[in-house]
Amino acid sequence: MAAKRRGCGSLARRARHEKDPYVQRARAEGWRSRAALKLEAVDRRAGIFRPGVTAVDLGAAPGGWSQYAVRRGARVVAVDRLEIEPLDGVRCVQCDFATDAGLEMVREALAGAPVDVVLSDMAPNITGHPSVDIPAAIGLAELAADFAGQVLEADGAFLVKVFQGEGFDAFRHRLAESFSRVTIQKPDASRSGSREVYLLARGQPV
Repeated sequence: MAAKRRGCGSLARRARHEKDPYVQRARAEGWRSRAALKLEAVDRRAGIFRPGVTAVDLGAAPGGWSQYAVRRGARVVAVDRLEIEPLDGVRCVQCDFATDAGLEMVREALAGAPVDVVLSDMAPNITGHPSVDIPAAIGLAELAADFAGQVLEADGAFLVKVFQGEGFDAFRHRLAESFSRVTIQKPDASRSGSREVYLLARGQPV
């Protein structure tokens, strides 16, 4: 009986997913994932991209954010432990960004190019327990922030996914000490009941 209940729950979640207007819009517009619509909303509000910028997309699979960035004229290095189907204008790097070897692979892919935008949609495997999931997500966000602080140009932008809860305020404060402007972004495509938000940090890292 328990297995049957889980199956019904899975089917219900799938049905809700299929009815999601942002899922339907993403498919109609040819995006690889609905996440592209989140980045689009932030970009329209904050103007992250311009033609010719170099962007690093951390946690890129299946490639929705990279796809959007390329359409906005960016050159992209997309990074994920999972394989990413090739995209024109995107250099895909399959590695574990959290390791020294993975970080070196990303730097090699950049080949010394200045970085204007660092994106991080990285998330841990969700357990459903906030006391576990939120600290794990903050840990990934901190890795991305360290990388952004090392590679971003003075006027660069860093957009990172985080979950509101324990550790969120401390992480936001850390970004505020390192960047001149930090804002919270909650795109409409983010599900209303989710703790998910994005922090957009801009300005000279110190």
